[in-house]
Amino acid sequence: MSAEAAALRLGTIVARTAADIWLGGRRRQQERHSSLTELVRLRVPGLRLQRSVERQFGQITDAVFDRLEPYLEHEFRGLDEAGRQAVVDAVCDTFARADLSDEAVFAADANPAELIRRITGSVRAPVGLSEAESRLYEMLFAECVEYYVRIVRSLPVFEERAAAELLARTATLGAEVARLLERLPDRSLLAPDGTDRDTAFRRRYLELVSRDLDEVELFRRTSDRAAGPRVRLSVAYASLRATGDDGSRRRTVRSLSRLRPDMSDWEEAGGESSGMRVETGLSGASRVLLRGEAGSGKTTLLRWLAVTAARGAFSGELADWNGLTPVLVKLREYSGRTPPAPDAMLDGIAGPITGIMPKGWVERQLDSGRALLLIDGVDELLDRERRAVRDWLRKLLMAYDGVRVVVTSRPAAAGADWLRGEHFTALHLDRMRPPDLAAFVRQWHQAVRELGEDLPCPVDDLPLYEQSLLTSLKDRPHLQSLAGTPLLAAMLCALHLNRGRQLPRDRMELYRNALHTLVHDRDADRNVPSAVDSKLSLNDKLVILRDLAWRLSDNNRSEISVEQAAVHVGRKLRAMRHLDGMEGGRVLDQLRHRSGILRSPAEARLDFVHRTFQEYLASSEAAEEDRMGNLVERAHLDLWRETVIMAAGHANARQREELLGGILDRAEREPRHARTLRLLAASCQETLPSVSERLAQRLDEAVAHLLPARRETDPPALAAVGPSLLRRLPQSLGALTEKAAVQTVRTVALIGGEEALDLLAGYVEDRRDTVIDELVDAWGYFDAEAYAGRVLSRLPLEGRRLRVTHSGQWRLLTEVGPFAGLSISLPFEEFATLADVPPLAVLSVFDLRGEADLAVLRAHPGLTFLVLLAHAPVRGLEVLGELRRLQFLSLGVRNTPDLGDLRLAPDMDHLDLWGVTAASDVSSLANHAGLSRVTLLTEEFCLPRGLDSVAAMPGLHLSLHGVDVAAWLRSPGFVPPRLAELRLYNCVLPEDPGALRFRGVQVVVR
Repeated sequence: MSAEAAALRLGTIVARTAADIWLGGRRRQQERHSSLTELVRLRVPGLRLQRSVERQFGQITDAVFDRLEPYLEHEFRGLDEAGRQAVVDAVCDTFARADLSDEAVFAADANPAELIRRITGSVRAPVGLSEAESRLYEMLFAECVEYYVRIVRSLPVFEERAAAELLARTATLGAEVARLLERLPDRSLLAPDGTDRDTAFRRRYLELVSRDLDEVELFRRTSDRAAGPRVRLSVAYASLRATGDDGSRRRTVRSLSRLRPDMSDWEEAGGESSGMRVETGLSGASRVLLRGEAGSGKTTLLRWLAVTAARGAFSGELADWNGLTPVLVKLREYSGRTPPAPDAMLDGIAGPITGIMPKGWVERQLDSGRALLLIDGVDELLDRERRAVRDWLRKLLMAYDGVRVVVTSRPAAAGADWLRGEHFTALHLDRMRPPDLAAFVRQWHQAVRELGEDLPCPVDDLPLYEQSLLTSLKDRPHLQSLAGTPLLAAMLCALHLNRGRQLPRDRMELYRNALHTLVHDRDADRNVPSAVDSKLSLNDKLVILRDLAWRLSDNNRSEISVEQAAVHVGRKLRAMRHLDGMEGGRVLDQLRHRSGILRSPAEARLDFVHRTFQEYLASSEAAEEDRMGNLVERAHLDLWRETVIMAAGHANARQREELLGGILDRAEREPRHARTLRLLAASCQETLPSVSERLAQRLDEAVAHLLPARRETDPPALAAVGPSLLRRLPQSLGALTEKAAVQTVRTVALIGGEEALDLLAGYVEDRRDTVIDELVDAWGYFDAEAYAGRVLSRLPLEGRRLRVTHSGQWRLLTEVGPFAGLSISLPFEEFATLADVPPLAVLSVFDLRGEADLAVLRAHPGLTFLVLLAHAPVRGLEVLGELRRLQFLSLGVRNTPDLGDLRLAPDMDHLDLWGVTAASDVSSLANHAGLSRVTLLTEEFCLPRGLDSVAAMPGLHLSLHGVDVAAWLRSPGFVPPRLAELRLYNCVLPEDPGALRFRGVQVVVR
């Protein structure tokens, strides 16, 4: 019995039993063994109504199937066919004999665990099952009862009514139940072994993470007593792009683009290609430092990772993260105190249940290698605190070296090499490109549709708003640049919806409009009673919020106690003579409940909903209170960078001279901070309304010191200056060195917009290889058709590789001239259309969807380099043996062939195999003596069979990912390897490091 067949059978019996409850209980004994279709036909009048009910419960069946199928696929590997059949039969038999009536559910207080205990106490356990089969039976039965109770609890009370009413009641039932099951956390998929208390607590913890972190508030309700309407993060989340900004590793990426891959470093490069999806970058490394500017989506990404891990719902490149236990640590909560020990790491997210956490539970999760440690906000700490965090993290990873870690920071607070000593891969979140922005707008409006109520417009009008905004963004390139981060894009969407399609011109106006809308206008426009009756004007509210923001920033804090905040508000109110008599605590409560700007991240604590709002308000207060001197003194501190930039926009002419002149004076006096200060002064040009001629000259001189870009980390930093930088860049690259020319092209691409496209169009005359490669890679940052016509069509693409990151590029491939390589970094379902592409030498498909036939590769007999990562079975694998020139193959497909039948080209040098399992026999690879490098990427820390044979190949460089090396060394008849090199990534290692010393073999552990 296959995993799919078993999941379908179990899903059917759960849905059928739920249908019986909903349809009023079986009235005749012969109905007990009826199919769902027969039951519906017996109990529901009318063909149309019967079909509707069947469809709804079919959706329920599919929802249960989707939850069980990946788990069964994993668990079935350890059982033979008879054992699988016996387990599924036992679960179905127990389900049929158990009392699952509504009375039984009510008697158990609708608690799945209690219902399971009652059933196991009254129904005889199956006999004849082995220990492994019994364990799987218990887990499967518990899962099915869990789903069943959740479904029954969601069903409306049913009495036989007229057919029309019954049809109305079933209209959305299946979809609602499917959504309910989708939000359940991962119950047992790959869960680490542990005590019963560990397993029970893990379930409860994952459910809390899945529920509490999967909410994003978009608007405030019109009632002070009602919580703000929230949408699901898992619906609203839009995938971001990232660039590998670890300079030591981008060399591999560049060599790939020139079709001369440095195969020796392929596994180190991972997915660190320019403009890749962030999920791809995360999948390529177990330790990641994720850097991004303000509002780039770092925190949202960590929340999404935590929620998706809790549900075991990763797919694509991150599918092997299913089964991880997410642990989210918000560093802002530890400002001024020691970072948390493992047993305190759950306090921020799961504080209410940590009292029942089994002792040592977090340590056991970390030690098992199945924890996903998410550390947010290095930049929200002082410099000395960051050093303490790095030491804390170093010690933590020394104790638990198998744990996956993602750390976030703004770039100014942590360089790309900040955690290089701890073997972290550095990624930088890119600004959203036009296709990304369009996808984000659609995703945002889709999330809003789920609200269904309390919107500024009728739900049916949302498609009109969505299309209107997309049209505006397409026609107005400056808006594309403005909405380059998820925060700004979301604010733009909200303002467009709230203000009847009116859009701001620049970032300062966007922040100002967003604040006015959230703080006051929306409630006032809707005549919300608390807004109408309030004595506070918009300006009064902003004065109070500005003061509070400055006090937080002045003390290098992003959070404050509610009690202390009320004291500050009271003091400010006493200075506002027209508000005499108002009490600070009451005013603070009103701002907390209605402004949309303040929130309570924890009991009795207060912060701004996003640090950018705090910085904007603090900068406004600095201008209002003439605190330019304070800003000049702190200009070298990255915590103050955004505040200084926005203060330049708020300041009057005299203040701008004092602020920017003081920063540039410091740059001349302090060589240590000169580059940071000049870059900050240049960045201020984004918000400056005007400057004097003398100051403009000084700013130009500062920019001149920064140009041309030379280092790998220069382009993201310079791009933050904004479009104003473009006029300082050369119209031609001829006078620049090759390195500077490449970084200049990348800087222009990251800035984006029509002016940037004009500049790149002037660079096409440069014929240096690396410059052409960079111009080709910049395609994804612009409108596909415009860039193809103005840039790609004028470049010599022969022998080069194109990267396709969205469908708009794919449709234009036949119009951009002949090329030799293609990298497809999007969910790809059009594999057959590769026959229409000119013959390729290099092909990389990172996310193949749907069942594909590899026979199309016969149209590309000259392939030398092939990466094929699929998430569904493929046909025609035998064609791989016909590609006689193939030197490099990285293969990961659902139906990995029997390795004994895998045929390789005679010149094959490097082979990567993804998804190797304990059932895989890799011994046949020893028959291919030409192989010099082999990488085996296994699932779930297993040990493939025949590894000794591969390890006996003299001269071979072998890399193992996720292998149980300790079990290999203990296996009977183990023969020490005779390799040139053995690399171990995220493997289960023996306790004694000396066991990894083999004569003549270089062993590298990562």
